[in-house]
Amino acid sequence: MVAVTETIAQYCATLDFATLPPEVQERTRFLVLDLVGNIIRGRHDAESTPALLAMARALGLAAGGSAVFGDSARYTPAGAAMLNGALAHSLDFDDTHAAGTLHPGAPVIPAALAAAEMVGADGRTVLSAIVAGYEVTCRLALALPGGDHYDRGYHPTATCGAFGAAAAAARVFGLDAKGMQDAFGIALSQAAGSLQFLANGAWTKRFQVGWSAMNGLAAATLAREGFRGASEAFEGKAGFLRAYAPNPTPERALQGLGHQFELMNTAVKPYPSCRYGHACVDAAIAFHNELGLKAEDIESVTMGLPNKGMLLVGAPLAYKQNPQNVVDGQFSGPFVVACGLVHGHMGWDSYAHLQDPAVRSVLPKVNCVEDPEIQALFPDYMSGKLTLKVRGQEHVRVVKIAKGEPENFLTEAELRAKFHGLVDAVLGRDRAVQLADAVIGLERAADVNGMLRLGAPMMAARLAGE
Repeated sequence: MVAVTETIAQYCATLDFATLPPEVQERTRFLVLDLVGNIIRGRHDAESTPALLAMARALGLAAGGSAVFGDSARYTPAGAAMLNGALAHSLDFDDTHAAGTLHPGAPVIPAALAAAEMVGADGRTVLSAIVAGYEVTCRLALALPGGDHYDRGYHPTATCGAFGAAAAAARVFGLDAKGMQDAFGIALSQAAGSLQFLANGAWTKRFQVGWSAMNGLAAATLAREGFRGASEAFEGKAGFLRAYAPNPTPERALQGLGHQFELMNTAVKPYPSCRYGHACVDAAIAFHNELGLKAEDIESVTMGLPNKGMLLVGAPLAYKQNPQNVVDGQFSGPFVVACGLVHGHMGWDSYAHLQDPAVRSVLPKVNCVEDPEIQALFPDYMSGKLTLKVRGQEHVRVVKIAKGEPENFLTEAELRAKFHGLVDAVLGRDRAVQLADAVIGLERAADVNGMLRLGAPMMAARLAGE
């Protein structure tokens, strides 16, 4: 049996940000910036936020010294990890790892930051921990693999994310390889997350990701205190990989470890919706700009998707053509494409168009199909094909590499523009600029407190749930 858990634990315990390739260092800071923007706007605009905050207060998680971005209050470390993780995933605007079919940043970064506040860790340690967490999360998803895990009804962002969060927190705490293994063995008891939210647009998708961040922090904290975790947490007979998927390949988790960084295969979303629809949104916006489209011009639309994309954004078609809430819209291929075609834009403000007559008139014209050409490109690419009939003419556009994918990544200027589009309305432009600069310069920080203070609003006005 390949010693997957032991090998990964040794790697994570000794990972040093200063020795990583410059492109990995830069990308890590960019991914933190992207997630922080999501958290801040999610704190204020996500409809599930008031209930999350009320739960935190009711459970005593709102009486501590740890920060939640976009919030003037302070929470316990567990509360901060949970809320930052849930808020990061609440807009469905956070980063994605296509081959693993998950969002690694939302569980990992909040756990690392909460642990850093507990022990006063410096920025380089936090960034080292984040890289470790990304590698664990993504590599476990590849070893399952993520598609088989999905077929069993699991949500890998939450399940794999619990281990990534544990790795990140344990690295911040400075645990050795044995302590890291204990943290993984403890997290094994807490890895959970269900896809049943797709049935009715439930908010559980957000909650279970935040809970995985908190679970990882708890696992690492227990390990720090000497609590013994199960051995062979990943490859064991009842370990994560064999219990959560029918035909895992545990050795895949070790492929290129230390040399090939799955963090570099993580994409950033330009649109706040399920990543499977993004290639077609790229095409829709291009058609809008090229053809000067109006809703009444559109006769028919066909989205060509991979099989897994059909599962999330294409079927059942009648349901996807009639979204009633934000979560429905986030997982509706017809809605996001209709917004792109009609308005030439798909941003967080686009959910105000859920009942827009122009968008509604296009929704029943959008069909979703599994396209063989697009399926052949998956899982290496989350591609899409959009076929549009307008004014009696047919137009076809295949987008192999959607904007934001690793091979078509956003520039720092584009990332900052996305960040300010989310954050300025909450913090104000000047404070948002200071926060962005602090995140980009995190490696030089003696601790994370300065950055976290900048993430709190100057005034407690317009706070969700208050």
